[in-house]
Amino acid sequence: MTILAVDIKIPSIENVCLTEDTLSIDLSDGRTISVPIAWYPRLLHATPDEKKNWRLIGRGHGIHWEDIDEDISVESLLAGKPS
Repeated sequence: MTILAVDIKIPSIENVCLTEDTLSIDLSDGRTISVPIAWYPRLLHATPDEKKNWRLIGRGHGIHWEDIDEDISVESLLAGKPS
């Protein structure tokens, strides 16, 4: 029996968009992932200014919100994992 190893490349984040109820991420492979902001309680309860204060981390493989100490990775978004 032959085992085939698959090399999965995780795309990087190109853009982040937040609305009242949705977090949307544009990825380098052309996909856009949208998840309910309710999956991330700290983000859900953050002020508008705190929500705007994000930066990419890990060469674009994650997002960090300094003011609320929240980190979200592309891997967890792709896996559908809430915090």
